Amino acid sequence: MEKKTVVLDLRSLQPFERHEKIFEVWDNLACGETLQIINDHDPKPLHYQYEAEYKGRYGWENVKNGPKDWIVNISKIS
Repeated sequence: MEKKTVVLDLRSLQPFERHEKIFEVWDNLACGETLQIINDHDPKPLHYQYEAEYKGRYGWENVKNGPKDWIVNISKIS
């Protein structure tokens, strides 16, 4: 059985709204589910935030690295 993936396209949101929306969706994921974000810039600051707040409880997979769009899968592992 394949685990659920929630796709969140951030490109239409204002930059100041993005992290709040990401963590709102993240908090509602079950263990083993994945949040896929689509962004218009490198989400490196978001990765740093996950490392600081969720170290050992998430997986990070870069699916596409620009130059126009960045796609990242963030899996919830605990």
